[in-house]
Amino acid sequence: MAQQVRGVIARAKGEPVRIETITVPDPGPGEAVVKVQACGVCHTDLHYREGGINDDFPFLLGHEAAGVVESVGEGVTEVAPGDFVILNWRAVCGQCRACKRGRPQYCFATHNAKQKMTLADGTELAPALGIGAFAEKTLVAAGQCTKVDPAASPAAAGLLGCGVMAGLGAAINTGGVGRGDSVAVIGCGGVGNAAVVGARLAGAAKIIAVDIDDRKLETARGLGATDTVNSRTSDPIEAIRELTGGFGADVVIEAVGRPETYEQAFYARDLAGTVVLVGVPTPEMRIDLPLLDVFGRGGALKSSWYGDCLPSRDFPMLIDLYRQGRLDLDAFVTETIALDEVEKAFERMHHGDVLRSVVVF
Repeated sequence: MAQQVRGVIARAKGEPVRIETITVPDPGPGEAVVKVQACGVCHTDLHYREGGINDDFPFLLGHEAAGVVESVGEGVTEVAPGDFVILNWRAVCGQCRACKRGRPQYCFATHNAKQKMTLADGTELAPALGIGAFAEKTLVAAGQCTKVDPAASPAAAGLLGCGVMAGLGAAINTGGVGRGDSVAVIGCGGVGNAAVVGARLAGAAKIIAVDIDDRKLETARGLGATDTVNSRTSDPIEAIRELTGGFGADVVIEAVGRPETYEQAFYARDLAGTVVLVGVPTPEMRIDLPLLDVFGRGGALKSSWYGDCLPSRDFPMLIDLYRQGRLDLDAFVTETIALDEVEKAFERMHHGDVLRSVVVF
């Protein structure tokens, strides 16, 4: 029987979000209903509210979440009622050309629940990243549920559902950071600081954090950065080169998503080094680089999709590291809030006051 719960809805571009009653249908074949325990307030949710993703309003926001499976539909074998899961927006299909080549982390046909959650009047909702977890319960494809150790804090574990995984994966998976490497991270919000943590986990010898906010740089140092650069007062390219013997970093991770910071990343890397773009640009942004420099500097220019993660592989491993005290996910939880405080959390995010606000149910 369909259930009615509270959820955070964005009805129109730029309008403040509101709490409304939504209808969650019983799970159909391949689907699951999850009782949400915690959901992080991610910048992507703000992009949805601002119309920066698409204009399929109204949106049910929230996607960076953990909770407990309440019920499953026909044919579901991956999870069962009572399982503690992290929700992900990459439910791999197993059939596309990427999956068949043994690269499911690049699945080109990821899927969501087929049924729609609705407002009380029957208006269909577009769930953020196919999840919609700023709600007491949500309907997802069963493949969007990744079972992990239930001893983990939901507020911390849910952050692997998007931002923290994006940053960790940008360093470990996409950037291939190895023991003894030098790494620079430009932009030290939640994703950038997660990249700092990922570089430390991978054994980088030097980790240079770059930002215009000294508060974020202090946080980055606490999470493992060996050096910090305030790019408001120093040229980040020259500073990174100076800190790496004049050469530039082996891996530079751009976690802002702007042309000027991407150019900084491009010129701050060593010859044959790697640039990883994990910051999300807007559609109108362009870059202009001399093609000779692209050729002459060699190396690799990469984009990181969701940290190139495979949830079934990466989430349980990272939760194990968290449980062992080797990965401090709790450090990313700046505050826990109620469901009706999401709009205020967007404002705090805009001012750079938090790494993550987390809605706890």
